[in-house]
Amino acid sequence: MTPGKAYLDADAIHRLAGRSDAMGAWLVVHCWGVILGAVALFALWPNPLTFLLAVVLIGSRQLGLAILMHDAAHNALFNNRRINEFAGEWLCGRPILAELSSYRHYHLTHHRYTQTEKDPDLVLSAKFPTSHASLRRKFIRDLTGQTGVRQVVGQIVMSFRLAGDDDAIAAATEDAALAFKARDLWKSLLVFLGVALLMSILGQWWYGLAFWLLPYLTWFQLVLRIRNIAEHGATEQSEDPLRNVRTTRAGPIARALLAPYWVNYHLEHHMVMHVPCWRLPDLHRALCDAGIGDRMRISPNYGRALAEAGW
Repeated sequence: MTPGKAYLDADAIHRLAGRSDAMGAWLVVHCWGVILGAVALFALWPNPLTFLLAVVLIGSRQLGLAILMHDAAHNALFNNRRINEFAGEWLCGRPILAELSSYRHYHLTHHRYTQTEKDPDLVLSAKFPTSHASLRRKFIRDLTGQTGVRQVVGQIVMSFRLAGDDDAIAAATEDAALAFKARDLWKSLLVFLGVALLMSILGQWWYGLAFWLLPYLTWFQLVLRIRNIAEHGATEQSEDPLRNVRTTRAGPIARALLAPYWVNYHLEHHMVMHVPCWRLPDLHRALCDAGIGDRMRISPNYGRALAEAGW
């Protein structure tokens, strides 16, 4: 599960995998700071442009919360284990209707069996490449809220169906975790609604609907799909860790709107999965220095990654 050991020595990996409570706290504060700042921007200058910008920025930071929960699932967000679990669960996962424990179980299976028949993520990547028309329909459903509404309704139905049935809950864990969804909605729904309520209390009554629910149902779904496509879509279904996953280069705009917190360095993450997200650029340079840069599957931008998938 750590193929980077074939190219980097133990000391180098140990240095790169060093966690930091201060950096973990900064990332969580930064993510929520961008969310609140986007709402404040609209409150100060209310107009269609700042409204749209707020929805897009908040949706991208909702993905950011998912990425930070992902780091916590690898015990890489904080050095302190108790803080890592608390922040990953309650400050990152639950606010976006996700759940740390079920996600961790599912995601480690993905790392063990990447792009093989046992990979639980294969259902996401096996459909690519596809047609331009198919991708366009998917993106339209995401941006119009159809995908988000369908998933939330599905979570509600599943939560009623699983109520009190521990065996059924366990069986549903992987399906729920697949898209950062909590298997038991009711534990996360109160946190999700609490964030929306706080926005409405601090602003106007409709702020929670406009700046938490709307981004979640639209932009978050779009960037979540783009992230999934870029990471493993149209890559090799093999055990080659340099070809069955993709790193995508991202400039400042892409990092702000599509790829928060170095999520674009996905090949590097698979090489040494317990390296904190903020150290992935260093891991990328270390792997290139080891002489394998030309063998790594790297896309120059997200447009090219989507083109490989059929866009």
